[in-house]
Amino acid sequence: MASSTSSPSLPLHNVFVYGSLLADEVVHVLLNRLPPSSPAILNGYHRFSIKGRVYPAILPVDSKKVAGKVITGITDLELDILDTFEDVEYIRRTVEISLPDKSEKLFADTYVWGNKDDPNLYGDWDFEEWKQLHMKDFLNMTKGFMEELEQPESKTRVATYESFFQQD
Repeated sequence: MASSTSSPSLPLHNVFVYGSLLADEVVHVLLNRLPPSSPAILNGYHRFSIKGRVYPAILPVDSKKVAGKVITGITDLELDILDTFEDVEYIRRTVEISLPDKSEKLFADTYVWGNKDDPNLYGDWDFEEWKQLHMKDFLNMTKGFMEELEQPESKTRVATYESFFQQD
């Protein structure tokens, strides 16, 4: 017997992640659970570092690819949380990704940088370097964001990020 809280008729989403959401700890803080995920590749995009930010951006770039993972079974409510977290800097787009171990392709939502001509984008973004240098602070910022989200007049993620990371 299915419980009344989970309706099998609601569509679930796949979300391709490539930056701070590669860290299970960040996903867990945001969604209060760890949905299933598997490695995935997004062809025709490049992952940039952003001057003054610790998280990356992706934009379409021919003959490039971004290694990330696909998180599956995301509910509408969880997608709303991710939309709010990604804020106005990103645009949610549906993209086709490949699963390297299965040579299968599937569609997923992902967050593409909103300003394709942003002069602050440069080079490559490195997840391992981010984990060592920024993950602890980013996790604390994410916890603050989630606490703020529960308030009647919550700050945006960008405002939370800027107030948190301007402490130096």
